[in-house]
Amino acid sequence: MAQNRVPSRLIAGVRAINRHPRLVGAAKLVREQALGDDELIDRLSSTRGRGVDLAARGLAAARSDAPGMLGEIGLTALQAWQRLAEAQGRGRGEVEVAVLFTDLVGFSSWALQAGDDLAVSLLREVIEAIEPPIIERRGEVVKRLGDGVMAAFWDARSAIEAAFDVRERVATVEVGGHTPRLRTGIHLGRPRKIGGDYLGVDVNIAARLTEAAQPGEILVSGRALAALESGSVIATEQPFTAEGIPTGLTAHALQPA
Repeated sequence: MAQNRVPSRLIAGVRAINRHPRLVGAAKLVREQALGDDELIDRLSSTRGRGVDLAARGLAAARSDAPGMLGEIGLTALQAWQRLAEAQGRGRGEVEVAVLFTDLVGFSSWALQAGDDLAVSLLREVIEAIEPPIIERRGEVVKRLGDGVMAAFWDARSAIEAAFDVRERVATVEVGGHTPRLRTGIHLGRPRKIGGDYLGVDVNIAARLTEAAQPGEILVSGRALAALESGSVIATEQPFTAEGIPTGLTAHALQPA
Protein backbone atom coordinates (compact mmCIF):
# COMPACT_ATOMS: atom_id res chain seq x y z
CA MET A 1 0.00 0.00 0.00
CA ALA A 2 2.84 2.40 0.90
CA GLN A 3 4.44 1.79 -2.47
CA ASN A 4 1.23 2.80 -4.21
CA ARG A 5 0.87 6.01 -2.20
CA VAL A 6 4.30 7.40 -3.16
CA PRO A 7 3.64 7.71 -6.92
CA SER A 8 0.24 9.27 -6.22
CA ARG A 9 1.78 11.86 -3.94
CA LEU A 10 4.54 12.51 -6.43
CA ILE A 11 2.03 13.00 -9.26
CA ALA A 12 -0.06 15.31 -7.09
CA GLY A 13 3.06 17.31 -6.26
CA VAL A 14 4.08 17.68 -9.90
CA ARG A 15 0.55 18.78 -10.78
CA ALA A 16 0.56 21.36 -8.04
CA ILE A 17 3.89 22.78 -9.22
CA ASN A 18 2.78 22.71 -12.86
CA ARG A 19 -0.37 24.70 -12.06
CA HIS A 20 1.14 27.11 -9.55
CA PRO A 21 -0.18 30.54 -10.67
CA ARG A 22 3.17 32.30 -10.28
CA LEU A 23 5.07 29.67 -12.26
CA VAL A 24 2.43 29.58 -14.99
CA GLY A 25 2.42 33.37 -15.16
CA ALA A 26 6.21 33.54 -15.37
CA ALA A 27 6.39 30.94 -18.15
CA LYS A 28 3.64 32.71 -20.09
CA LEU A 29 5.32 36.10 -19.68
CA VAL A 30 8.64 34.78 -20.97
CA ARG A 31 6.94 33.19 -23.99
CA GLU A 32 4.88 36.26 -24.90
CA GLN A 33 7.85 38.62 -24.56
CA ALA A 34 10.04 36.39 -26.71
CA LEU A 35 7.54 35.12 -29.30
CA GLY A 36 4.24 36.94 -28.94
CA ASP A 37 0.93 35.51 -27.79
CA ASP A 38 -0.75 32.41 -29.18
CA GLU A 39 -2.86 34.40 -31.64
CA LEU A 40 -0.01 33.58 -34.04
CA ILE A 41 -1.18 29.97 -33.92
CA ASP A 42 -4.04 30.95 -36.18
CA ARG A 43 -6.87 28.71 -37.31
CA LEU A 44 -6.00 28.84 -41.00
CA SER A 45 -2.34 27.86 -40.71
CA SER A 46 -3.06 25.03 -38.29
CA THR A 47 -5.67 23.44 -40.54
CA ARG A 48 -3.02 22.78 -43.18
CA GLY A 49 -2.19 19.54 -41.43
CA ARG A 50 1.47 20.21 -40.64
CA GLY A 51 2.40 18.31 -37.50
CA VAL A 52 3.89 21.29 -35.73
CA ASP A 53 0.86 23.47 -36.42
CA LEU A 54 -1.63 20.83 -35.33
CA ALA A 55 0.37 20.18 -32.18
CA ALA A 56 0.57 23.88 -31.37
CA ARG A 57 -3.13 24.37 -31.92
CA GLY A 58 -4.01 21.34 -29.80
CA LEU A 59 -1.69 22.45 -27.04
CA ALA A 60 -3.08 25.98 -27.09
CA ALA A 61 -6.63 24.63 -26.82
CA ALA A 62 -5.71 22.21 -24.03
CA ARG A 63 -3.95 24.81 -21.96
CA SER A 64 -6.96 27.13 -22.16
CA ASP A 65 -8.91 24.52 -20.15
CA ALA A 66 -6.15 23.59 -17.71
CA PRO A 67 -3.31 26.14 -17.77
CA GLY A 68 0.05 24.84 -16.64
CA MET A 69 3.73 25.77 -16.61
CA LEU A 70 4.70 22.74 -18.73
CA GLY A 71 2.05 23.64 -21.31
CA GLU A 72 3.48 27.15 -21.60
CA ILE A 73 7.00 25.76 -22.01
CA GLY A 74 5.81 23.31 -24.68
CA LEU A 75 3.97 26.06 -26.48
CA THR A 76 7.10 28.19 -26.40
CA ALA A 77 9.09 25.44 -28.11
CA LEU A 78 6.42 24.90 -30.78
CA GLN A 79 6.05 28.61 -31.49
CA ALA A 80 9.82 28.92 -31.79
CA TRP A 81 9.78 26.10 -34.35
CA GLN A 82 6.98 27.81 -36.27
CA ARG A 83 8.98 31.03 -36.38
CA LEU A 84 12.08 29.18 -37.59
CA ALA A 85 10.04 27.40 -40.27
CA GLU A 86 8.56 30.70 -41.43
CA ALA A 87 11.97 32.40 -41.55
CA GLN A 88 13.29 29.60 -43.73
CA GLY A 89 10.23 29.71 -45.98
CA ARG A 90 8.84 26.30 -45.00
CA GLY A 91 5.03 26.19 -44.79
CA ARG A 92 4.76 29.82 -45.90
CA GLY A 93 4.25 30.60 -49.54
CA GLU A 94 4.54 26.93 -50.50
CA VAL A 95 0.91 25.85 -50.23
CA GLU A 96 -1.79 26.92 -52.67
CA VAL A 97 -4.41 29.28 -51.27
CA ALA A 98 -7.44 30.74 -53.04
CA VAL A 99 -7.62 34.43 -52.17
CA LEU A 100 -11.01 36.13 -52.44
CA PHE A 101 -11.83 39.84 -52.25
CA THR A 102 -15.26 41.47 -52.25
CA ASP A 103 -16.13 45.12 -52.74
CA LEU A 104 -19.36 47.14 -52.67
CA VAL A 105 -19.69 49.16 -55.86
CA GLY A 106 -20.47 52.83 -55.28
CA PHE A 107 -20.77 52.45 -51.53
CA SER A 108 -18.86 55.63 -50.64
CA SER A 109 -21.05 57.83 -52.85
CA TRP A 110 -24.23 56.27 -51.51
CA ALA A 111 -23.06 56.54 -47.89
CA LEU A 112 -22.41 60.28 -48.25
CA GLN A 113 -26.05 60.80 -49.21
CA ALA A 114 -27.59 58.17 -46.93
CA GLY A 115 -25.75 59.16 -43.75
CA ASP A 116 -23.76 57.26 -41.17
CA ASP A 117 -26.63 55.36 -39.53
CA LEU A 118 -27.86 53.78 -42.77
CA ALA A 119 -24.29 53.19 -43.96
CA VAL A 120 -23.43 51.27 -40.78
CA SER A 121 -26.67 49.29 -40.99
CA LEU A 122 -25.91 48.35 -44.58
CA LEU A 123 -22.37 47.25 -43.79
CA ARG A 124 -23.61 45.15 -40.88
CA GLU A 125 -26.15 43.34 -43.04
CA VAL A 126 -23.64 42.83 -45.86
CA ILE A 127 -21.08 41.31 -43.48
CA GLU A 128 -23.76 39.00 -42.07
CA ALA A 129 -24.48 37.91 -45.64
CA ILE A 130 -20.83 37.44 -46.62
CA GLU A 131 -19.15 35.70 -43.70
CA PRO A 132 -21.29 32.55 -43.14
CA PRO A 133 -20.75 31.12 -46.66
CA ILE A 134 -17.00 31.62 -46.21
CA ILE A 135 -16.84 29.91 -42.84
CA GLU A 136 -19.13 27.05 -43.96
CA ARG A 137 -16.55 26.13 -46.61
CA ARG A 138 -13.60 26.15 -44.20
CA GLY A 139 -12.50 29.55 -45.41
CA GLU A 140 -11.25 32.33 -43.20
CA VAL A 141 -12.11 36.00 -43.24
CA VAL A 142 -8.56 37.35 -43.16
CA LYS A 143 -9.68 40.95 -42.68
CA ARG A 144 -12.53 43.35 -43.22
CA LEU A 145 -11.76 46.22 -45.57
CA GLY A 146 -14.41 48.82 -44.83
CA ASP A 147 -16.96 47.93 -47.50
CA GLY A 148 -15.34 44.61 -48.42
CA VAL A 149 -13.53 41.57 -47.09
CA MET A 150 -10.47 39.49 -47.86
CA ALA A 151 -10.85 35.75 -47.37
CA ALA A 152 -8.68 32.68 -47.94
CA PHE A 153 -9.59 29.11 -48.85
CA TRP A 154 -7.67 25.87 -49.34
CA ASP A 155 -9.03 25.33 -52.85
CA ALA A 156 -10.54 27.34 -55.68
CA ARG A 157 -13.78 25.35 -55.75
CA SER A 158 -14.64 26.30 -52.17
CA ALA A 159 -13.83 29.95 -52.83
CA ILE A 160 -16.00 30.07 -55.96
CA GLU A 161 -18.90 28.22 -54.34
CA ALA A 162 -18.75 30.70 -51.47
CA ALA A 163 -18.68 33.60 -53.94
CA PHE A 164 -21.86 32.35 -55.69
CA ASP A 165 -23.59 31.97 -52.32
CA VAL A 166 -22.40 35.39 -51.14
CA ARG A 167 -23.67 37.08 -54.30
CA GLU A 168 -27.14 35.60 -53.81
CA ARG A 169 -27.28 36.57 -50.15
CA VAL A 170 -26.08 40.15 -50.70
CA ALA A 171 -28.69 40.59 -53.46
CA THR A 172 -31.41 40.18 -50.81
CA VAL A 173 -30.05 43.01 -48.65
CA GLU A 174 -31.94 46.31 -48.75
CA VAL A 175 -31.37 49.31 -46.50
CA GLY A 176 -33.03 52.68 -46.95
CA GLY A 177 -34.29 51.68 -50.37
CA HIS A 178 -30.77 50.79 -51.50
CA THR A 179 -29.66 47.33 -52.66
CA PRO A 180 -25.85 46.96 -52.62
CA ARG A 181 -23.98 45.74 -55.68
CA LEU A 182 -21.11 43.37 -54.96
CA ARG A 183 -18.10 42.56 -57.11
CA THR A 184 -15.70 39.72 -56.38
CA GLY A 185 -12.20 38.67 -57.43
CA ILE A 186 -10.56 35.27 -56.84
CA HIS A 187 -7.06 34.03 -57.57
CA LEU A 188 -5.34 30.76 -56.74
CA GLY A 189 -1.70 31.18 -55.80
CA ARG A 190 0.95 30.80 -53.12
CA PRO A 191 0.89 34.02 -51.10
CA ARG A 192 3.24 34.36 -48.18
CA LYS A 193 1.57 33.96 -44.77
CA ILE A 194 2.74 36.48 -42.18
CA GLY A 195 0.96 36.18 -38.85
CA GLY A 196 -2.74 36.41 -39.66
CA ASP A 197 -2.32 38.06 -43.05
CA TYR A 198 -1.24 37.16 -46.58
CA LEU A 199 1.15 39.19 -48.71
CA GLY A 200 2.60 39.08 -52.20
CA VAL A 201 1.74 39.28 -55.87
CA ASP A 202 -0.97 36.62 -55.62
CA VAL A 203 -2.88 38.78 -53.16
CA ASN A 204 -2.45 41.76 -55.50
CA ILE A 205 -3.84 39.75 -58.41
CA ALA A 206 -7.01 38.90 -56.48
CA ALA A 207 -7.42 42.56 -55.48
CA ARG A 208 -6.96 43.77 -59.06
CA LEU A 209 -9.48 41.22 -60.33
CA THR A 210 -11.99 42.65 -57.87
CA GLU A 211 -11.33 46.17 -59.10
CA ALA A 212 -11.83 45.03 -62.71
CA ALA A 213 -15.07 43.15 -62.02
CA GLN A 214 -18.40 44.65 -63.01
CA PRO A 215 -21.22 45.09 -60.47
CA GLY A 216 -22.53 41.65 -59.55
CA GLU A 217 -19.63 39.93 -61.33
CA ILE A 218 -17.33 37.21 -60.02
CA LEU A 219 -14.00 37.52 -61.84
CA VAL A 220 -11.41 34.78 -61.39
CA SER A 221 -7.93 34.18 -62.73
CA GLY A 222 -7.18 31.51 -65.29
CA ARG A 223 -5.29 29.58 -62.65
CA ALA A 224 -8.32 29.50 -60.36
CA LEU A 225 -10.53 28.42 -63.25
CA ALA A 226 -8.12 25.65 -64.24
CA ALA A 227 -8.43 24.13 -60.76
CA LEU A 228 -12.17 23.50 -61.24
CA GLU A 229 -13.76 20.41 -62.71
CA SER A 230 -14.67 20.78 -66.36
CA GLY A 231 -18.25 21.92 -66.83
CA SER A 232 -18.76 22.91 -63.20
CA VAL A 233 -19.16 26.60 -64.11
CA ILE A 234 -19.88 28.78 -67.13
CA ALA A 235 -16.81 30.96 -67.78
CA THR A 236 -16.46 33.95 -70.08
CA GLU A 237 -12.97 35.29 -70.67
CA GLN A 238 -12.59 39.01 -70.04
CA PRO A 239 -9.82 41.46 -71.01
CA PHE A 240 -7.63 42.09 -68.00
CA THR A 241 -4.52 44.20 -67.48
CA ALA A 242 -3.28 45.87 -64.33
CA GLU A 243 -0.08 47.50 -63.17
CA GLY A 244 2.23 45.15 -61.29
CA ILE A 245 0.43 42.04 -62.52
CA PRO A 246 2.31 39.33 -64.49
CA THR A 247 1.74 39.42 -68.23
CA GLY A 248 -0.37 36.71 -69.82
CA LEU A 249 -2.78 36.48 -66.89
CA THR A 250 -6.35 35.75 -68.00
CA ALA A 251 -9.57 36.68 -66.23
CA HIS A 252 -12.92 34.93 -66.47
CA ALA A 253 -16.41 35.97 -65.37
CA LEU A 254 -18.22 33.01 -63.80
CA GLN A 255 -21.79 31.84 -63.57
CA PRO A 256 -23.08 28.58 -62.05
CA ALA A 257 -23.42 25.79 -64.62
